[in-house]
Amino acid sequence: MTSSIGIVEKRPIADTEENASWLSKDWLEPRLVVVTLAALLLGIFVEASTDLPAWVAGLLGLIAYVAGGFYGLQNAIESLREKTIDVDLLMILAALGAAIIGEWHEGALLLFLFSLSNVLQDYAINRSRTAIKSLFKLYPNEANVRRNGQIVTVGLEDIRLDDDVLIKPGERIPVDGIVISGQSALDESPITGESMPVDKGVGDTVFAGTLNKQGILDIRPTKAAEETTLARIIKMVEEAQDSKAPTERFLDTFEQRYAMFIVLGTILFIFIPPLLGLVDFESNFYRAMVLMTVASPCALIISVPAAFISAIAAAARGGVLFKGGAYIESLASVKAVAFDKTGTLTFGQPVVTDVTSCCELCSEDLLAVAAAVEARSEHPLARAIVRYAKEKNVTVPEVDQFEAIPGQGIAAEVGGRTVHLGSLRYLETLQSAPDHLQGEYERLENMGRTVIGVLREDNCHNCTADCELKQDSCDWMGLIAMADEVRPEAKQIIDDLHRQGVAVAMLTGDNERVAHTLASELGIDRVHAGLMPDEKVDTVRELQATYGQVAMVGDGVNDAPALALADIGIAMGAAGTDVALETADVVLMADRIERIAFAIDLAKKARRV
Repeated sequence: MTSSIGIVEKRPIADTEENASWLSKDWLEPRLVVVTLAALLLGIFVEASTDLPAWVAGLLGLIAYVAGGFYGLQNAIESLREKTIDVDLLMILAALGAAIIGEWHEGALLLFLFSLSNVLQDYAINRSRTAIKSLFKLYPNEANVRRNGQIVTVGLEDIRLDDDVLIKPGERIPVDGIVISGQSALDESPITGESMPVDKGVGDTVFAGTLNKQGILDIRPTKAAEETTLARIIKMVEEAQDSKAPTERFLDTFEQRYAMFIVLGTILFIFIPPLLGLVDFESNFYRAMVLMTVASPCALIISVPAAFISAIAAAARGGVLFKGGAYIESLASVKAVAFDKTGTLTFGQPVVTDVTSCCELCSEDLLAVAAAVEARSEHPLARAIVRYAKEKNVTVPEVDQFEAIPGQGIAAEVGGRTVHLGSLRYLETLQSAPDHLQGEYERLENMGRTVIGVLREDNCHNCTADCELKQDSCDWMGLIAMADEVRPEAKQIIDDLHRQGVAVAMLTGDNERVAHTLASELGIDRVHAGLMPDEKVDTVRELQATYGQVAMVGDGVNDAPALALADIGIAMGAAGTDVALETADVVLMADRIERIAFAIDLAKKARRV
């Protein structure tokens, strides 16, 4: 019995059009805010600087009230139907009170500020929705499946758990599954954060949203769409963004109680003093309206202290963008910072670190042959070798024949001689590596390097008498090691954070060896390696339980749930994905991670002020 994986239930979120009707709130409310401000300013000008009749200013005031209170009045009526008093009702009553005592400008200003705050809040929510939508773009629109001996194209909603899904080079994986045929290298960076393409063969697990770089794969779906790793990432981001901090929950409760207190207090203030014979009703009513207008919670709702405003401006000049004053306060309380590795502490692209040849004279020859073979490949490791050869001004020969062996290496003909390039495991099926190179290979791997070897037919006939590997049957040219380049400022930011008393952790999808090598080099306190996105979320929770306030720094889709859950999420501006940027609370505009220490110091100063 077959079953559909049901992906169609999720996709409408991503496919919703933004073409809002001119009657919709998203379209109309911002324009009403502009009308409110324009009518207010024009009314003040007419009243103060012209001889026009008073009714002109009054008409402009009426326009400002209608535009500014349009949605607030609707919300107030709705709250009364639910037998509650909320801040919308308080703002409407305060504005009416201001008009009654002849201070319509004050009432219009209250309505403008309040409606502006609602527009800004809606804008932030819509931006969050956009971030969620961009995650769905990692899903392809359709997939090729083998059925009844034919290849048919079906929508994702029609993929069944017993289907054989065909994945061609350059296509994204539509569902989580197991490879049942073929070999390739996948770009899993959106899911795991791993910078290097990951070799996949029969029996290996693949994830929805990852990109097939090379060979053809057949996969068997293992999970329904709502249970894929990518779907879980989307769900976690949504849940983390919807969850409220303790301060937010307190303000939600306080806001309603505050509004009820002011409204009831104003009513009592209107009637009790006159009933006790303390004042006359008319003058007391005026005072009550003044009280309600002054007590309106605009400052509480949309303003931030002057120190925070100054801090936001100073941070922006320093290349750090805060998405609100509240995040400055949160950053000032941070006790630990968790860094993603790839693209954050590193540049996210490999560079050549070591070239080990059979002898010193063969070093350039090794690099030339390797660059010639790799020049035809689009693999990131290949581009690193070609780039390095160009930097060293090495003359690269032509390749006569070329064959990629998915998941293993490359065979080619250069200068009339066969060349093999690939992993040590693959090359040793052709010829055992000399002891010297085996030892060097192990040393480089223990340093967290990615190492490839190069064999060339009858290589040693060119070697000198001093060549350590010289023997008639030796085809080994040597080894080339690569690593994800560490940002030069990474060590500085770790040291700066330690001086500020902030603990540092690293969360990465990379393997333990690579992670611990980098952590040792940079002086990082805690290392969590081999993490999937949901495990990063769990790790952030553990750090929060240990340290308290935790900041998360990342750049990729796989970091988004952790960024959203952390007390403060910090994204890389230039290198970061749209999802990471939208989820984060703070953005480093120029990818300068050393600015994190600057931002924390600035936040602490603002809080002290």
